[in-house]
Amino acid sequence: MSATKNGLFFSDWLRKNGYSDQLISKYRQSGWLATLDKGVMYRTGDSLSSFAALSCYNTQLNKKVRVAAHSALELFGYNHYVPMGKPLLMVAYPNSTTPKWMSNDSFDKTIKPFSTKMIDTPQTSTIRIDGVDVLASSPEQAFMECLLLIPEQYNYMDLYYIMEHLTSLRAEVVQTLLENIKNQRVKRVFLYMAEKAGHYWFDMLNLDKINIGTSKQKLVENGIYINKYKITMPKELDEYE
Repeated sequence: MSATKNGLFFSDWLRKNGYSDQLISKYRQSGWLATLDKGVMYRTGDSLSSFAALSCYNTQLNKKVRVAAHSALELFGYNHYVPMGKPLLMVAYPNSTTPKWMSNDSFDKTIKPFSTKMIDTPQTSTIRIDGVDVLASSPEQAFMECLLLIPEQYNYMDLYYIMEHLTSLRAEVVQTLLENIKNQRVKRVFLYMAEKAGHYWFDMLNLDKINIGTSKQKLVENGIYINKYKITMPKELDEYE
């Protein structure tokens, strides 16, 4: 039984690889395997790693769950968002129901899954971290995922401070995402922030190909209306220089 250090074993995968239910039960009774959740086990004594767990989930069960939003930006070196307390790992999950094991408190990070169908073909990369391969949103997409999670998870000012550091985004990836994303609010706020930050890659975008719709969106109370993008933004952000 090859094991990813500090990772998980899923009973479906164990069965496919020739381990009978009786043998799995024997491993648990002997104390070699501990149960995390129904059908989910780990080696007794391991310090569970959230990255290793996601890697095992994807490889063993052929899933495509990815590290996303600010957590993906951190993996690419844009480390400017620091929530208090136990580190938070934002995970994008294609379905609306997330597996129960993800909410277990035994990991080194608090796994926070969110469901998104914002784009049919996500822009992702595989990153080697702590000895395992982890699927992550591209930086371009990760920032758009942050915008999707306003105001539940992030606020406009914090995200604009991050946008200021995104000097090396790839214009062609941004273009593809903005042409294909189904969320008008995300598109509009992204373009507004990118233009305000004055990034060189913003000037390389073909705005004629990006449909931002025609209806006005009031995103905050008592804000400033930005006619170009048909959105109301926080006054402090619009006045920030």
